[in-house]
Amino acid sequence: MPTQAKRENIDALVEALKKSDAVYIAEYRGLTVKKISEIRRLIRKAGGEMKVSKNTLMRIALKECDMIQASEFDTGPNCYILSYGDAAAVAKAIRDFAKEKGNEAFIIKGGILGKNQALDKNAVFALADLPSKEALIAQVVGTIAAPLRGLVTVLSGTQRNFVTVLQKIKEQKEEAA
Repeated sequence: MPTQAKRENIDALVEALKKSDAVYIAEYRGLTVKKISEIRRLIRKAGGEMKVSKNTLMRIALKECDMIQASEFDTGPNCYILSYGDAAAVAKAIRDFAKEKGNEAFIIKGGILGKNQALDKNAVFALADLPSKEALIAQVVGTIAAPLRGLVTVLSGTQRNFVTVLQKIKEQKEEAA
């Protein structure tokens, strides 16, 4: 039975996990306080949150949220990055931070997408390569609008041609006069 302080930590983790759509697991051993503050800022900007917790407490919280256990990734000192909204944006933020020179100590191990899909490091990187939610919406809207744009161009072409013919007739009559 966990102590009262541990129970409060678990409850806070459960609340955060219920709001999240993805959880990424990374090792942060060897990062300076400045680097940790920088990665936290980047994650917040992308719509996520970084939590440092004991692995056993996170396992209990995951179990209480009916999420799968990522036991192959939760050894050693880990931080858990929770995504609230755009999982790809948060994955991109942590991937870009990990690839920067001087941040080799930040190692992305894997994650959990949704409640039941485990991701390894390569899957997290593939998720980071996806366009953002806004870019995908813009692509869909552009695809839907393309036929309408073509229709407008065709319909306005007739009027444009009619005006051009009238202009030519006017010019011919002015030359004849």
